[in-house]
Amino acid sequence: MDDNIAAYAMLLLLKKKKQKKKGRKRLWSREWLQRRKEESMAFRLMRELREEDPASLRNWIRLDQAQFQELLTLVTPVIEKQNTNMREAVTANERLTLTLCYLASVCKAIYQVLQPVYVQPPSTAEEWRQVAREYYNQWNFPLCIGALDGKRVMIKKPLNSGSSYYDYKGHNSVVLLALVDANCKFLYVDVGACGRASDGGVWDRCTLKQAVEGDMLGVPEPESIPFSDKKCPYVIVGDDAFPLKGYLMKPYPGRGETQERRIFNYRLSRARRTSENAFGILAARFQVYQSAIRVSPEHTKNIVLATIALHNMLTETSRDTYSPPELIDREDTNSGRLQQGEMHNHAGGALEALQPVGRGHAQYAKEVREKFKDYFNNEGQVPWQDRMVLMH
Repeated sequence: MDDNIAAYAMLLLLKKKKQKKKGRKRLWSREWLQRRKEESMAFRLMRELREEDPASLRNWIRLDQAQFQELLTLVTPVIEKQNTNMREAVTANERLTLTLCYLASVCKAIYQVLQPVYVQPPSTAEEWRQVAREYYNQWNFPLCIGALDGKRVMIKKPLNSGSSYYDYKGHNSVVLLALVDANCKFLYVDVGACGRASDGGVWDRCTLKQAVEGDMLGVPEPESIPFSDKKCPYVIVGDDAFPLKGYLMKPYPGRGETQERRIFNYRLSRARRTSENAFGILAARFQVYQSAIRVSPEHTKNIVLATIALHNMLTETSRDTYSPPELIDREDTNSGRLQQGEMHNHAGGALEALQPVGRGHAQYAKEVREKFKDYFNNEGQVPWQDRMVLMH
């Protein structure tokens, strides 16, 4: 009898569990989540966005489907034979390190395949003249072959690096110097100098300085400024982080400015806006610049170069969507005001301006600056310059 009671109780218990299990509400799971063991999330997301929401895909990776496929075709032969050793990694830290190394190698490959097409400085006198014509037509600065600017790219402190990358603001960084054309494209980049180097010292060791002063770039000889009898060298425009040279114009110092000097400073800052906008677009479009980059200096260099190559490609092929007018700073010459672009809403926390550097200047450099100043205040003046200087 006891055995029968026990068996009956067991049957009731099993029946109750079965009913409870049957009555339990099943959780709905998306089909793409159910496939997570068969495909990586990135692969699946890329495919689904490509098929269902191309606009979101473009907003995410900054490339449309055709551009992504073109880039993938170019990069694949460079990276397909690389062994990431991912299967051999045991710990999460090992896998993360290997993943970052692999991503850095992809960035290196991106720059390798895009640089010959999209990041090539002019090499002949006529090519430099074309750069200068675009500057004159768009920014009213004659004989200008580019705007020079520099940023410190914040990084995580490298192991066993001591104070090598420790900069004057107490951060660890590498330095990026760039020459930008009239269309906000990077003509030349120099990245990787340790943050410990002074900003003046960075320029002194920059390969661009050596190339310009060594006459290795094919820059034309001095010519007359348009509609003037003033003969000047072709020049680069920069800010107070750089020295005044016969080939490098910077603003007059702030104290004791005359109206003529303020006009020169305005015209120079107007031409320099191309480099400011280029860095602003870079920080707004590539999220890696939102905070300190947490990889080694060498990998940081590869990442920075890849973003610059992609920036140039997209500026040339997709300007309307990549850098529309509302994104960048622009002038309202009627009101005399500078309108800030939306790029300031995405200020890059990993990019900091170089520190102004005070130093003496050669007499020839001062004479060149005086010629440009006189030109901007006479035959080279533009109708709105007094209005803009008054507002600033």
